[in-house]
Amino acid sequence: MESFKKIWNGITTVIVILVVILAILLAGVRLFGLQVFTVLSGSMEPTYHVGSLIYVKKTDPAEIRIGDPITFVLNEKLVVATHRVVGIDVDEEGVIRFHTKGDANESEDGGTVHQGNLLGKPVFTVPYLGYVANFMQNPPGTYISIAGGAILVLLMFLPELIGAFIEDDKKKEE
Repeated sequence: MESFKKIWNGITTVIVILVVILAILLAGVRLFGLQVFTVLSGSMEPTYHVGSLIYVKKTDPAEIRIGDPITFVLNEKLVVATHRVVGIDVDEEGVIRFHTKGDANESEDGGTVHQGNLLGKPVFTVPYLGYVANFMQNPPGTYISIAGGAILVLLMFLPELIGAFIEDDKKKEE
């Protein structure tokens, strides 16, 4: 029974570590001023692959240069996109507008990006993790994640429960 407990504790420890790492990658990075977005289209292939998570740091619009990838609010429905800056306009009032284009797109985007819609610049990406994030943020993935967490907590206490039942059986036999 003691070796079972050691193996079980090792397995649950590894699972908890993996869950903590996943939580840090999905939410904990916000403590460092990063926003996390899932790449949903191939417009920036091969720079950002579909299904990747991109981590975006807020950036002053004046620091953006031609060639930089930027993440921005695309429309009034709050759709977010990441494309590369191919041109910059500054009007007489100092308002900056960015001309953008996806790396995989043949033509420039139809409109410009107002400086107020700029969210920042991507600083790094984690391939495939966006699939996990999307799954967890939408039903039934949300429910499965909550149930998985509850099961994980139960599994952590399982060896003690089994040990208690075995001790009760031993006491009854005596």
